[in-house]
Amino acid sequence: MRTTVEVERAGDRVRCVLRAGRLAPRVLTQDDRGVTVALVATGALLLGGDHVHVDVRVGDGVALELVETSGTVAYHGRGRAASWAADVHVGRGASLVWDALPFVVSDGADVTRTTSVHVHDEGAALLRETLVLGRDGQRGGLLRSATRAVVGGRDLLVEELDLTGPHIAPGVLGDARVVDSVLLAGRRPPGGAPGDETRGIVVLDLHGPGALARAVGSAAHVAHVGPLVGRWRAALPVPAVHPHPAADPAAHPTAPTTDPETSTHAPGTTGTDDRSTTCMSPTT
Repeated sequence: MRTTVEVERAGDRVRCVLRAGRLAPRVLTQDDRGVTVALVATGALLLGGDHVHVDVRVGDGVALELVETSGTVAYHGRGRAASWAADVHVGRGASLVWDALPFVVSDGADVTRTTSVHVHDEGAALLRETLVLGRDGQRGGLLRSATRAVVGGRDLLVEELDLTGPHIAPGVLGDARVVDSVLLAGRRPPGGAPGDETRGIVVLDLHGPGALARAVGSAAHVAHVGPLVGRWRAALPVPAVHPHPAADPAAHPTAPTTDPETSTHAPGTTGTDDRSTTCMSPTT
């Protein structure tokens, strides 16, 4: 089932179209710069046979931040594989921040995870991915993870991680169970000398406008790139504010309005079908 988050500029406002799948998008904040959207699981994820697809479209000159309300656990699949895919497009002068929560692969799980990011000129995207092999006391299941980032029509990063078969032997992984990464695509990270909080983090300058930081370790609290996420956000473009007098909140509520052509349920309710909600930022 496909979850869709689309944001675009409509005059001096921002319009967003949200469609719920196994993840239900919900607007948290919204103004004439952009939108913050929460991704809320509508049930247990991921079970054997589950296939989750998140489609993200950020229009020119708009800022979008995606927030996850909980991490994802891939449970024992009982012989059935599962998949998780994200397809992201960021327009000119637009920005996306997706500081994702951990993705845990339990014993018995068989998961394929793919992330595709396309960034247009002058746009930028910041995405975090934390892969955890096993819950507490487990070694973890089978995981294949692929990431491709394209900026201005050119490949910036093409990477595959295969943790199946002999790749999960103790001599290969050692005690490593966590791979925490943050990708900045479309911008070079801000300068400055690394501090003590960045020890253990490897930063790779990519062949193009972008960078990848990674930490590998035995636990999420030991190996994490959190200190760089906030620092790298400063490199993202800030959409211009369209000036207008301050709106009266009572006269112009920010609650989303329903698209009469595509939605048959009230905004804020949970649905797992392809019905959608359309939202507009407040006007004067």
